[in-house]
Amino acid sequence: MTSRSNIPGHIAIVMDGNGRWAKKRNRPRSMGHQAGLKALRSVIEESVRNGVKFLTVFAFSSENWKRPASEVSQLMKIFLRALDKEVNELHENGICLRFIGEKSDFEAEMQTKMTNAETLTATNRQLVVNIAVNYGGRWDITQAARKLAEAVAEGHMAVADIDESRIAAFLALADSPDPDLFIRTGGEMRISNFLLWQSAYTEFYFTPILWPDFDTGELTRAIAAFQSRERRFGKTSDQVRSTISA
Repeated sequence: MTSRSNIPGHIAIVMDGNGRWAKKRNRPRSMGHQAGLKALRSVIEESVRNGVKFLTVFAFSSENWKRPASEVSQLMKIFLRALDKEVNELHENGICLRFIGEKSDFEAEMQTKMTNAETLTATNRQLVVNIAVNYGGRWDITQAARKLAEAVAEGHMAVADIDESRIAAFLALADSPDPDLFIRTGGEMRISNFLLWQSAYTEFYFTPILWPDFDTGELTRAIAAFQSRERRFGKTSDQVRSTISA
């Protein structure tokens, strides 16, 4: 049972293991991705019940284009069907959808559906779900640097004005707080170019559970692990305890 007093406000998830889940069952990888979509739906529902306010999921990385063309095609089809099927229900339940990443690389139909979903759900605040598509942490920092350079070149700011807050304002998650808890399923212990800037003080939770098997119980365990940790942000333990008791 998780405590209600220290729920992470923002959870980021690398949803890894769909392909291996399908392979273990002698099924096509596309079946794993479909099962992964069901797991995401469950995690969104449980996040709302727990009072989480922001959820950011790694749906498609900029490196995923290197996968076999047939798998990428299946992923896009599943993504399009999910947008058609899920958006209205998410909207009715107060979920705000945002898509982060280089969206211009997707076909026009996909871009239109993403924009429509964002517009429809823009004012919802029960839970903000950031879906990272064609996203990479290095891409994010690079595009922020480019925008800052353009602002300096156009005379909107001086080089001396650039600080951490200015950089953060140009990142893809500028409208979301930094993640409190970063979950990666599938057994790998790396962040794979996800939210590099934003994860500076994030608590990490790695699990061997494949993403389609990541259910509400697994999310509860991840949150409980987060709650057991002391977040110091550069301070000493005594300073943290003093602040809590004040």
